[in-house]
This record gives sequence, structure tokens and C-alpha cells, in this order.
Amino acid sequence: MKLIIAEKPSLARNICAGIGEMKKKNGYYEGRGYIVSWAFGHLFSLYDVDDYSDTKEQTRWTMDNLPFFPKEFKFKLRGNDNGVKKQFEIIKELCNREDVDTIINAGDADREGEIIVRLCVNNSLKENHNKSLLRIWLPDQTPQTVKKALTELKPESEYDNLANEGFGRTYIDWLFGINYTRYATLKSGAFLRVGRVIIPIVKTIYDRDMLIKDFVPEKYYGIVSKEKTNDYEIELTSKEKFKNTQLDRAKCLCDKYNSCEAIVKNVKKKKETLNPGKLFSLSKLQNVVGKMYKLPPDKTLSIAQSLYEKGYLTYPRSNSEYLAEAEKDKIKQIINEVSKIGYPVKFKDKKTIFDDKKIESHSAITPTYKIPQKNSISDEEFKVYQIVFKRFVAVFCSEDCIANKTEIKISVGDYEEFTLNGTVIVEPGFTKFEAPNVKNKVLPALSVGDKVNINFMPKEKETSAPKHYTVETLNNFLKNPYRDIKAEASESENEDDMEEYKALFEGVEIGTEATRASIIGNAISSEYIALKNNTYTIQKNGIFLIESLMKMNINMDREKTAHLGRALKKIFRNEISVQDGIKIAEDEISEVFKRTPVDPENDTDTGIAFQNIGVCPVCGKDIIRGRYYYGCSGYKDGCSFKIPLYLCKRNIPVSAAKDLLTNGKTVKLKGFISKKGTTFDAVLITSDNGVAFDFK
Repeated sequence: MKLIIAEKPSLARNICAGIGEMKKKNGYYEGRGYIVSWAFGHLFSLYDVDDYSDTKEQTRWTMDNLPFFPKEFKFKLRGNDNGVKKQFEIIKELCNREDVDTIINAGDADREGEIIVRLCVNNSLKENHNKSLLRIWLPDQTPQTVKKALTELKPESEYDNLANEGFGRTYIDWLFGINYTRYATLKSGAFLRVGRVIIPIVKTIYDRDMLIKDFVPEKYYGIVSKEKTNDYEIELTSKEKFKNTQLDRAKCLCDKYNSCEAIVKNVKKKKETLNPGKLFSLSKLQNVVGKMYKLPPDKTLSIAQSLYEKGYLTYPRSNSEYLAEAEKDKIKQIINEVSKIGYPVKFKDKKTIFDDKKIESHSAITPTYKIPQKNSISDEEFKVYQIVFKRFVAVFCSEDCIANKTEIKISVGDYEEFTLNGTVIVEPGFTKFEAPNVKNKVLPALSVGDKVNINFMPKEKETSAPKHYTVETLNNFLKNPYRDIKAEASESENEDDMEEYKALFEGVEIGTEATRASIIGNAISSEYIALKNNTYTIQKNGIFLIESLMKMNINMDREKTAHLGRALKKIFRNEISVQDGIKIAEDEISEVFKRTPVDPENDTDTGIAFQNIGVCPVCGKDIIRGRYYYGCSGYKDGCSFKIPLYLCKRNIPVSAAKDLLTNGKTVKLKGFISKKGTTFDAVLITSDNGVAFDFK
């Protein structure tokens, strides 16, 4: 008998549909030489810190327990869920049945699905077993794909590198989450959720919003002409700009331009075939859905996942916009089904569609041959399905999209040449299903030598602040944080995206296509960021989080994230071991916890929240280190003495606070920054309610 272990019950049902004639038992199906059982996603989770020790001391959150690096990572059954325990016992019994000679891993076709089922099998099988371990890889969950995949099973060992990357990612994320969350919480006095990926995401939004907050707009003058020629208004905007104090100079240039003739010097008309956008990766699908329907990324993923589990879409957690060369026959079949319902499609064998060099594990998201009726899926599912379906139809549309592109160059005397561009769709082609990525600007019929009416005038303008991140621009940044992104993504077929895919395969992205949406969701639920009308903004909790980490010298910027991402990809390519990757993470975490002596002038350690640091010089009660101050515990009785934790962009260390309480002054502290941005050094002395600078 062959035992197939699916990641979820829905996948188990779809596999049974592909096999046919399966009878349902208690926790599994059986028939035709197969047994099909299932997990509920993650049945196992890593040990908590507490699980590694029998003593209660380890369970307390103290600096003495940090950093914590297990000698060996261990897993346990998730939570106290009786359903989880019952299902695992069923899987365990099936794995060890004498008539089962083959166990097939049917986790989702990614690193997470790989380790979910491996953990079930590894914790079930007895030592020295003689079972054959195989892997089924399902790009979609239609019965036809299941039948085909069952004839193409591979040894599970061929996916060891994928599993190693999955385990490495799990261990490394645990190390950062456990150690940094406890450290930051103890230091700040507030529970701070800190993780390898969530922090760079929140920091990215924080940095952009601080730029917007601090932005001071500057007024300037441009010169613009808007006059009609042949009943069409022609707008000419000069490249020249003038400061807000240079209005007279702007007027002078306008007079010079207006004293000249504006003559058409060149007209180019070219008939072109416009190309549709590429097929969807998950993030590109999230971008479009976010823009059209204002849905957050995790919602788009859950809808796409549901459509995948129902057999209507291919695997959604893909980071590629291309199809594999080996999929051509499958695509021909889908095209045949799509044409049957009246869409003008044909097979196209093009490098902009099929390119193995731009696929890591999964091809682009496409419809399957199984096409849903509108009333068979939810409204949200139908909307997302239609976006994927129409992109597929656009890519394989049998009718060309023809456009007339016009470029008109107009010279104003010898001062400046202006270029007008316009595109007019002549034959719609794929644009019947998707809007083209062009601006259909209508231009007048002009010929070389024609005169254009002008009347240049100064126009007051204002510099613009950076824009808040949207679903699209944040996704684009996280996929490649080393690329400057524009507010609107380009969908040009001629765009060379090889560098983008090199960066992706190298591992420099922040998060992965499979996990990014849920981590952003966690940041939203933790009230670090908000998503409203497709726009992200930093929240009060997020500002406190990032600024607290900055004060603690915990740096989790894109450089560090990319460094770890590269290490994980090296594990996948078998260039380093899982243990090597763990060592890289442990070394980085250890840097934060180094307790090397620091000279008093440069000390910035603010100690631990809520610790008693001395006696109040005003009322004699205890001084407690709080979130924002070293404050008197007698504040309820009216004592207002307090020492700030942060002053002029510098931490006031606990050592300096103790000096103030015992001696009334500190040593000279280095590194204060004034409001004007000037760095200065100073001694602090006690004052009536706290501290003051003493520059003597």
C-alpha cells in the first residue's frame, strides 16, 4: 500500500478525486492501493524556551537567560488541541502499518509544505524502518494533475535542499524572535514583537513616514503655455525652474519665449504592436488586487489559496511571472478550454512567457483547465479569479493590439525643444480584457513647419513630499530592497527583468512570497502599521517599536536581512549547512548581548525596565527605570523628580542616572545633538525636577 500524507484535508480530498473510488475511514481514505491521510497544516511547532529546561528559572524573562541558543532544535505537537493529537496518532499508526511500504509527502509545493509533512513522518516512523519515502509535486489540484503527478513521483531525498532551507529559516526566525523579543521587552518595559522580517517591514514604513512628516515643501516657479492650435489645447511645460524669489526672472524668460515662434520641427508616427503585462507572481497579483479592490495582501493570498485548493488556479505562492518550458502542453490544454467558452486565444511560444531561467520553484499563477461558474465561488473569489483569468487571456490573445504612436517635437526659437507623445489604440486586441499600460493622450494633426500658438506664463508650484507606501510599492521594495521603486510599476514586455530575478534567487528579498503577506498582517494586528485605502502608514506602537530598537542599537536593516537571506539561499543550493546558517544568526544576535566595558563618556545602556536604580534626592523614595524616564516612585504623592531616558537624541545611561542621584552630576557625556543638528558634549546636573546641562 502507498500512504499519501497531505498537508490539509482539502488537498487530501482533491488527491482522492484524482485517484478515484476511495472510501472514507476514521481520519483517512483508502482504496485502489492507496491510503490518503492529512495534517491540519502545522501539527508540530518548535519548543518554547521553557521546554528546554525543567527548572522554573528558565521560564522567567530575565537578562540572565539571554541570549538563548538551543544545542539542538526540538519540535512538539502544536498546542493542547485534542484534534491535532488524534490526527497525528492516526498518521503515526498508518506510517507503521505493515502493509504500507511507501510513504508519499503531499505537502504544498514549497519549503513550508515540505517540512510540515516531513515532521509528521519523522516523528512517526520507527528506527530502521524499510519504507520508501517519495514526494508528489502538485502545481495545481485538479484531478488530471493529480493522476499525472502520481506517475512522476520522485525520491523525497531530491527535495532535501528545499527541506533544509525550510528548517534553516524556521530555526533562524525562532532565534531572532525569541531573543530579540525578550530583550526588547525587558529593556523597554512594553511587549515588543521583534522578528527577522517584521522589523525591516515596519522600519521601511517608519522611515518613509518620517520623511513625509519632516518634509518642508518649497515653492518655485515653472513656466507653462496652454494655448489652442487647430482646436486642440497644447500644453508645453519648460524644463526651467525658478526659486520663489525669482518671479521676475521667470517672467523675463516667458517674454523671451513668447517673442519667438513655436515651430513643429519633427513628427514621427509609428504603428506598433502593444504587448500585455506578464503573467502574475503572487506579489504582482496582490498589487493589482490591492489597487482595484483595496484588499490587503494576506486577504488576496487566502483567496488565491482557496481557488488553488478548489482546483481553479495553479499554486499561488509563486515569485515568478514566467512558465516552465515543460508546461507548454498543459498550457495548450488550458488555452483549448478557454477558447471553447468564446475567448480569442492561441498558443504563443515566447521567451516573455516561457523561461526556465526565471523560475526558482514555481511558475506564474494561471487558471487551470477547470473553469468555475460565477455562482460556484464567492464574490471575492470571482473577482480575484477574473483578474488572473483575464491576464492569461491577454497574454495568449490571438488578436494583436495595434496602436499609432506619435511623437511631435516643437522648438520655441533657439531656447528650448518640447516633445509631445501620444498613443491611440487602433485595434484593441488584448485591451478588450485588460487596460493597456499607456496614456491615450490625443494629439492634434500637425506637420513639420506648422506654427503652434503659445503664451508662456509663470506658474507657482510646490515640491512634493515622498508618497506613502502602497501595497504595490511596498511589495516591489520588499522583493528587491536595493532597487529604487516608482509609484507605478512598469509592465513593459520589453523590460529586461533578469537583474530582478538574479536578486530574487540570491535571497536579498525581505521575507518570501509565501510568508510576506502574513507577516505584514501580524504587523497590522500588532498595531505597528495600518493599511487603509491601499496605503500603509506607521502607527504609534510602530514608532515606539522602531525608536526603542534604535536606542537599544538593535539594527535589523535591509543589509542584515539580505545577509541572512543569502545564507538561506546558500543552504538551498547546498553551499553551506543548516548549522552554518544557524551560526551566522547566533553570531549576529550575540553582538547585541555583548557586555563589553564602555567608558562612561560614551555609555548608552539604559538598563532594564522597572529596576530600582537609587534614591530620589527630593523625597527619598525609590527611583525606578520606566519606559521614558528614571522616575520617582512617589509621583502619586506629588513628587515630580525624573531623569529622561533620552535627551537631545542621546540615551542617558543608567550609570549617568546613578551618578546624578549620588553625586548630583555626571561625567561629561559625548554625542548630544542640538535642534540645529550640531553635536555637543556636556555634563548633566540635577535640577529641581530632574536634570539640566552644565557647560562649565
